[in-house]
Amino acid sequence: MSDISILTAHAEQAEAEITRLEDEIAILQDPQKALAAGVISPELEKLRAENAKLRYQINHLKRNIDGEKTKGRQNMVSLIGILDDVFGLAIRQTFPDLENPPVMIQKGKHTMKNDYQCNAAMNISQMLKSQGQNTNPRQIADAIMQNMPQTQYFEKLEVCGPGFINIYLNKSYVAEQMSELLNNGVRPPFIRVKKHPIVDFSSPNIAKEMHVGHLRSTIIGESICRLLEWVGHDVLRLNHLGDWGTQFGMLIAHLQDKFPNYATVSPPIGDLQKFYKESKVRFDNDEEFKKRAYEAVVKLQNYEDNHIKAWNLICDVSRIEFKKVYDRLGVTIVERGESYYHKMMPNIVQELDDKNLTLVEDGRKIMFAPGCSVPLTLVKSDGGYTYDTSDMAAIKNRLFDENGDWLIYVVDAGQGPHFDILYSAAQKTGWYNPNLKRVEHVGFGVVLGEDKKKLKTRSGETIRLVDLLDEGLKRAEQKLIEKGRDKELTKEQFNAAKENVAYGCIKYADLSHSRTNDYVFSFDKMLDDRGNTAAYLLYAYVRIRSIARNANVSQQKLKEAAIKEKIILDHEKEWKLAKCLLRFPEVILKCLDDLMLHTLCEYLYETSNTFTEFYDSCYCIEKDRQTGKILKVNMNRLLLCEATANIIATGFHLLGIEPLERM
Repeated sequence: MSDISILTAHAEQAEAEITRLEDEIAILQDPQKALAAGVISPELEKLRAENAKLRYQINHLKRNIDGEKTKGRQNMVSLIGILDDVFGLAIRQTFPDLENPPVMIQKGKHTMKNDYQCNAAMNISQMLKSQGQNTNPRQIADAIMQNMPQTQYFEKLEVCGPGFINIYLNKSYVAEQMSELLNNGVRPPFIRVKKHPIVDFSSPNIAKEMHVGHLRSTIIGESICRLLEWVGHDVLRLNHLGDWGTQFGMLIAHLQDKFPNYATVSPPIGDLQKFYKESKVRFDNDEEFKKRAYEAVVKLQNYEDNHIKAWNLICDVSRIEFKKVYDRLGVTIVERGESYYHKMMPNIVQELDDKNLTLVEDGRKIMFAPGCSVPLTLVKSDGGYTYDTSDMAAIKNRLFDENGDWLIYVVDAGQGPHFDILYSAAQKTGWYNPNLKRVEHVGFGVVLGEDKKKLKTRSGETIRLVDLLDEGLKRAEQKLIEKGRDKELTKEQFNAAKENVAYGCIKYADLSHSRTNDYVFSFDKMLDDRGNTAAYLLYAYVRIRSIARNANVSQQKLKEAAIKEKIILDHEKEWKLAKCLLRFPEVILKCLDDLMLHTLCEYLYETSNTFTEFYDSCYCIEKDRQTGKILKVNMNRLLLCEATANIIATGFHLLGIEPLERM
């Protein structure tokens, strides 16, 4: 029985029940008919409530049916999603009076040897007890089993323990899905609603070099964007640069003194960080210079031509340096700095004034948000705007002008309280309704040195990001030379391997940790080809890709075999690997739900280990031990190798890691 058949049958059953209920409601609404039928008016509200519940159920079912019809070759099936639907229908049919009963499908436990299990019975038992019904979880599980439809998905279902329902997948169905994977490629799971997410990440400051503090936002933000784009969302990637503010007054004043002809001759600013420090020293120690710096800020904010030109020159120098880092890390991002929102700020403040949401305190114009003791400062006592004003302008622009329906701010966890205030203020203003749009702070912890303190240079300074990447290249080169790869690879292949290992390891070391935690940055650990590291996974991927090559089986032959061959999963390790590969869509859905990329990293590591078990137990190629001549090629197992490599390659893409065919 197919997905659509099951869902349609349940929808038809619910439609019939609605027709019956509507007939009863019509009788109750006519006093004479009600009297003749022997029913009383208090039943009317109860019937209407049942009617509303069934209508909701039908709408849910119809959405699922529409989803199943539009699936097919565009999407991979989420096994846990199917189980959730099938068990959900059975549970609602068994307990029609329970509102939103839990389904609770989870991956099976290794000790139980089940594939998945349904843990809903215990929670349903508690819900029924709260209504005065005395039932135990085991009875509930048995009742659910009675309403389970016959499907192609299960080999068997069994109730065990206090009320768990163990789920064992049908081998034929899994084999069919493996053929789908091989013939149609690795595809995203089905997403019912395609959204327009706006992802704010990286966000360095103009006139300052990117440093290790920008590493996590840049890497996590890029990966989140890749994930959202891959499943079909229309993503806008934004770089909220620090490109406006009082610091530009001192930079412009210093530029005018050092390069007085800057308006006609482009100044040779080679080291902007040094330039910034020079201007800061003058600002702190020279009152006359400080006065001119403040005057320059006013002229900049009034868009005076020469000051705008000076500002653009300074920004351009920074952009060139930022682009070098982004190109090395494979990051794509649209610049949308604080200056973009500057002209919007007066209107923002005026709107908040008109809605009576602002107060004046000590000469400042502030706004309190519900549930927050610290206000937003919208206008300073000198009449200038603040970062709070800029953020309020940005969130309104993204919700209304950009029509964003999912705003994601990839900013360190320390900024959490500020975003709580910002989102609360946006709700109070009437711009943001959490029931209609999703706005969230994707926070992350700090990068630590091996001394468990913030990662810094030996002299205590913040590490430049470009220096960190250069050191990664140096360490990766040493590692490859130790393994003799410089003698096996061409110069081009060696350089590609060096870059992919270095940058891949830096990214994976970040993404493989829960982003909410701090993590210790260690080149030795991340370049170790043992354990959960990019180095291990990259080597594993190259090894898998080499198997077909060593068997003299081309990609074209693999494609032809995928069409002709029926996948056989007789060996327990073949069976285990296939089930692991088909969990990829549910891993993606979980990452979409909580935007935690370490889940994907853990899955790729598990997949690689599961493949190793398979490869050690199942011969793909049989060779003559004396001559090395190939005697037999098991095409079925080569196809499992191909499927594994394709899944890992897709995971690499989402993490921003470039795989290699040879390393």
